[in-house]
Amino acid sequence: MSRPGDEASQQDLHDGAIDVAPELTHVDLLWIKQRVENRIRFGRIDQQHVIDRHWRVVSFSAGSIFAFVRWASNPYGTVLSRIDILRAVAPGERYVTVPDVHPGGESLLQISGWPRVEKVLQAIEVVEALDIDPADVAPTTGGMFTIVCPSATGRNLTRRLDITPGCGGSG
Repeated sequence: MSRPGDEASQQDLHDGAIDVAPELTHVDLLWIKQRVENRIRFGRIDQQHVIDRHWRVVSFSAGSIFAFVRWASNPYGTVLSRIDILRAVAPGERYVTVPDVHPGGESLLQISGWPRVEKVLQAIEVVEALDIDPADVAPTTGGMFTIVCPSATGRNLTRRLDITPGCGGSG
C-alpha cells in the first residue's frame, strides 16, 4: 500500500481498507462541523490513514483498548451521543459489532445519552489527571476504572471510579 497522502492509497481506503490489514481493528473517524464528530478519546493508535479533511481511518492492534466517541446532530439538536470502550480483537475472536468499527471489538463499556457520556468523559479526565493512561485501567465489565497505586508503606491503594449508568460519578 502506498503512503496515506497518495491518491492510490486514498482509493484503496475507499474501496475497503479494512481488508488491507485484517489483523487490525479499524475505526472510521468522520468530522463534519456541527453535524458529526467521531473521535478516539484514548487508545494507542497503530496506524492512521487520512482520506480527506473530514475522514480518516485509525487502526488498533489486537488487545489494544480504546474509547470511541460518537456525536451527531441535526437542525433540532443532538441526535446521538455515545461512548464505547472496546478491546481490539484478533482474527477469529468473538466480537460485538459497533458502527464504524471493523470488524468490531470486545465491548468493555457502552454508554449512550449526553449526561451519562459526560460522566464517563469526566472519569477519563480524572484518570489522566493522575498521570495514568486510561487504556491501562480501562473499565471492566462492571463499568469501573480500577487504579492500583503503590503506597509508601508497601501496600497498594485501589481507587475505583464508578462510571456505570445511573451512578453519581466517582465512588
